[in-house]
Amino acid sequence: MADVMGNYKLLALDLDGTLLNDRSEISETNLEWVRRAAEAGVTVCVSTGRGFPSALPIVEQLGLNTPMITVNGGEIWTKPHEIHRRTLLDWEKVAKLREIALRHDVWYWAYSTGGIHNKEQWVDDVPSLDWLKFGYYTEDVPVLQEILREIGEGEGLEISNSSPYNIEINPMGVSKATALMEVCSMLGYEMSEVASMGDSLNDIAAIRASGLGVAMGNAQEEVKLAANVVTGSNTENGVAEAIRQYVLRT
Repeated sequence: MADVMGNYKLLALDLDGTLLNDRSEISETNLEWVRRAAEAGVTVCVSTGRGFPSALPIVEQLGLNTPMITVNGGEIWTKPHEIHRRTLLDWEKVAKLREIALRHDVWYWAYSTGGIHNKEQWVDDVPSLDWLKFGYYTEDVPVLQEILREIGEGEGLEISNSSPYNIEINPMGVSKATALMEVCSMLGYEMSEVASMGDSLNDIAAIRASGLGVAMGNAQEEVKLAANVVTGSNTENGVAEAIRQYVLRT
């Protein structure tokens, strides 16, 4: 168990299910405490499975001009609009992942640098796009498990989720954890100086690699087991609670 009262210089925040409530809003309490952390000199880094366009309004609401991690680490930003590194998913893999989705007749989506594409709005000219991440969604758990089994047989894929009913796929080696290590390298921080908060499987590696790993009260059980501490849920200002208790220690 890490020393949960360490000196944290970087706060990595997942968005959906963590900083955001179930209406995808930041509560006033969470907003206040994130700003307090930033004002105290802590670098606040949004670390999300979202693409840059949907993460940016939240970063702007927080008033941040700090590094960002989007599409589960597929993109690392020095600051908003300034890309540091982008890791692409081969279009052949995207085509195979889509074929599995079509065969099982489930909802699917994918991020490219040109935007988000899904079952209802796909593009025919797949090879011409720079792809970042692919995902599936179904509440039929046995089908989800079968898809997981099928894609697990492939190579070169990093598999996680952002809810119990989805699967998210990045290129092998791409995760919020490896992206956070790169951000620390950029800023001259150690991973022991990072506090990471999240709720889903795409947060586990970062939670384990950080000096302080915080699972939300609403987190998947596996995430709670990987964390140093469990805070309140995303509807109970859990982020604010963890900042107050462990990061700023007020």
